[in-house]
Amino acid sequence: MISVTVPIYNEEENIPLLYEQVREALDGLNRRWELVLVNDGSTDGSRAALDQLAANDKRVKVIHFRRNFGQTAAMMAGFDYAEGEIIIPMDGDLQNDPADIPRLIAMLDQGYDVVSGWRKQRQDARITRKLPSAIANRLISSILGVRLHDYGCSLKAYRKDVIKGVKLYGEMHRFVPVYASWQGARVAEIPVTHHARRFGQSKYGLERTMKVVLDLIVVKFLAKYAQKPMYVFGAFGLASLTLSVFSGLWALYLKLFEHTTFVQTPLPLVLVMTAIMGFMCILMGLLAELLTRTYHESQDKAVYLVKETRNVEPALVSGGPVHAIVE
Repeated sequence: MISVTVPIYNEEENIPLLYEQVREALDGLNRRWELVLVNDGSTDGSRAALDQLAANDKRVKVIHFRRNFGQTAAMMAGFDYAEGEIIIPMDGDLQNDPADIPRLIAMLDQGYDVVSGWRKQRQDARITRKLPSAIANRLISSILGVRLHDYGCSLKAYRKDVIKGVKLYGEMHRFVPVYASWQGARVAEIPVTHHARRFGQSKYGLERTMKVVLDLIVVKFLAKYAQKPMYVFGAFGLASLTLSVFSGLWALYLKLFEHTTFVQTPLPLVLVMTAIMGFMCILMGLLAELLTRTYHESQDKAVYLVKETRNVEPALVSGGPVHAIVE
């Protein structure tokens, strides 16, 4: 089954056209499909339009949020409620073209686990949308090591086992291909059609770029230090303690050889502050280590992922969903 998931926020005029375009694209594949529409606290007539679609077509699932939680939360809900082996998220503003869905699925059929859309001819404002996006894409690719032209394109295709267990926060939906790549997934990218918005107004501005940069810092930290947070906290702590010792020795040198009293230099204050900061960082690192172990052990989470096994009963396999081969 193919699951198309769409976050909806004040897209009343776009909903009927979106449904027709998705239905036309998926009916031609001769495969079972469903459309999962997540109403992210819309304040216009989107709720009624979505309920009407669900009443007319049982392949349409509708999830109504109590209030607006944001695009990432709505996309996460779409993943959670999707039943298909292939999950295809997209935007609800008709800027993504459902006609590209068969091309994404064809790439999955070639053996890829994630296929990301690239809005090569993006129909958005150059200064407020395209320029910040280009900068963010280059930054993300260089820091995280997964080379994509367009992280912000919502139109992607995933095998369900690749994103199972992935939890999204903030603006982190754009980093799902990165998470998948870190788990050994094969990631591809293809150009997709991008249309200018016909109805409604964009809900995003330049402030979103700042959120993406902050989330990028979080993702980089989780990638490198999630299982050993002491490495980052301890490094800062040791550097701070080193500065403290250096400040103390320098202050002592000035007093003994330059006849400069401690009250004439800020070095004693620097010594105290950096020493406190160093010890605090190390203690925070120890606390983070305890939290990491609690996270893994309380939920019986493995610190590794197994692709497949031989002669091992499936019930004994750890490390996520696995294809176990018993010979």
